[in-house]
Parts: sequence; structure tokens; C-alpha cells
Amino acid sequence: MQTFERDLRVDAPLDEVWAFHSTVDGLLALTPDLANLRIDDVEWPADRGERDDEVLVEGTRIHMSVRPLGVGPRQTWKSVITERVEEDDHAYFVDRMEDGPFPAWEHTHSFFADGDQTVLRDHVEYRAPLGGLGALGSTAVMRPMFYFRHRETRASLGDA
Repeated sequence: MQTFERDLRVDAPLDEVWAFHSTVDGLLALTPDLANLRIDDVEWPADRGERDDEVLVEGTRIHMSVRPLGVGPRQTWKSVITERVEEDDHAYFVDRMEDGPFPAWEHTHSFFADGDQTVLRDHVEYRAPLGGLGALGSTAVMRPMFYFRHRETRASLGDA
């Protein structure tokens, strides 16, 4: 398995950064347009109750598709939120790909309060497609993708 990790300090309190990253709208805002992301369906867990918000709770399944650079057929991707934990000074959620272009993908989104700021940590464990060849190219894709995510987070919430 390969690992990718990147930290970001945001000039915004934990609750704001957590809320921004915890919804389908946040996912859309944090995905570059060149990916041509489309949310095809969201399956909410039965025990979610009568919530009217769009918070991605544990058990939520997101069916999406991408068509990078508008080239080739759309690639489907299905993720499930496997964990979601909120505490006073930190929070995290984990999304695991159930079906998609990677043989394995698990993304832990962690958020740590630091005074009036928040430290965000993206930790991804994955197995690249195409074996060693995919592993060589995956860093070239991951770095700009997370650079974009973090730039958009700062633009939306505050630059530390």
C-alpha cells in the first residue's frame, strides 16, 4: 500500500472547518473542475433519522463519477463513510472506496483545534491501479489534487 499525507493550517475554528468538509457540497467544492465530478446518488443510513442537513454520517454511501479532463468514459467511484468522530479538540472521518479506479483507497480526514485555528490532515492509504506503473504516477496526481483541496479550504475559510 502507498501512503499520502498532507497537513494544512487554516485560520478558522475547528467547527467551521469540520462543517465545510463534512458535506457533499464540501466534496464538490474541494474537487477540481478538471475532474468533472458528478454526484450520482447518496445513500443515507437508515438510522440517520429525520435530519435535514447534508452531513456525511457514518454509513453514508456516495456514488459518484469522474471524467478527468473530459477524456474517455466516466469512471465510477463509490465511497462509504466508515467512521465519524467529533470531540472537543479534534474530529475525523474516514471514507473508504468500495468500488472505483483504485484497487484500494482509504482517506482519513482529521481536524485538530489549535486556538482559533485548525490543523487539517489528509491521510490516504491506497493501492494504485496498474501496479508499479500506477504507483509512479499516483504521486503526480495526488500532490496537485490535495494542493487544490487545501487552497480551496483556505480560500473559503481563512489563510493561516
